[in-house]
Amino acid sequence: MKKAEIIQLPKIEDSRGNLSIIEQFKNIPFEIRRVHWIYDVPGGKDRGGHAYKETQEFIVALSGSFDVEISDGTEKQVFPLNRSYYGLYVPQGLWRCMTNFSTNSLALVLSSTDFSDDDYIMEYEEFKQWRVQHG
Repeated sequence: MKKAEIIQLPKIEDSRGNLSIIEQFKNIPFEIRRVHWIYDVPGGKDRGGHAYKETQEFIVALSGSFDVEISDGTEKQVFPLNRSYYGLYVPQGLWRCMTNFSTNSLALVLSSTDFSDDDYIMEYEEFKQWRVQHG
């Protein structure tokens, strides 16, 4: 199974302000089917806390910072996101939880699939059992 990894995006520096680009299959390894963003997260609250059976994601901190905790059911890894030219690629089949949101943080999430309730695993123990069955 693939592992989550930080991907550096192109950063075009300019005295008027910097620009970064995300292109499907070029900067990220999937077709973008859905885009959503997370903002105004109250202090101490987490987002996510689920896994996808099929969906791949790419998560970018457009503003502020937050951590993404990734688990394969056995090992956990924390990825701090705090630069808009870095993003976290999250393959399908991994548990993810977004934590430690700074004030006014903005998380952009690009997904490889359309929304489907059936794709979600919402309970961690169920996720661990699913991982045993699906490798």
